[in-house]
Amino acid sequence: MSTPPSVPPAGLPLRLIRFLAVGGGSAALQLALLAWLEGRLTPVAAFTVSYALSTLAHYLANRFWALPSARRDPGRQALEYLAAVGLSYLINLGAFQLAQHALGLGVFWAAFWAIPPATAVVFMVLNYRVFRRA
Repeated sequence: MSTPPSVPPAGLPLRLIRFLAVGGGSAALQLALLAWLEGRLTPVAAFTVSYALSTLAHYLANRFWALPSARRDPGRQALEYLAAVGLSYLINLGAFQLAQHALGLGVFWAAFWAIPPATAVVFMVLNYRVFRRA
């Protein structure tokens, strides 16, 4: 069975590198938006808005470049992505709150350190379920 043209013959290492590049860009976008929103909104609202907008960029870059998928059910795939986002948000928000309240970090650094815990979980879910190769 040949690979569809939309799915590059990239193995796990290349998919991981691309995922990390997308994640880094999304994290930079989130932190830049957060820095701009801080002081304009409450910390949780600023975190949530910056997270939502960076997540949209994350989806598009992963779906069409980093983790292209041969799946033919885009509606279900989008719902699964939203479930992964929900899980990621809960992990991020929990780590954000912990970093702010238990470690005394400011909004920016709490958000910065909240990103890595969710990254490993989200890569596994996206690579092996949501954007899995055929």
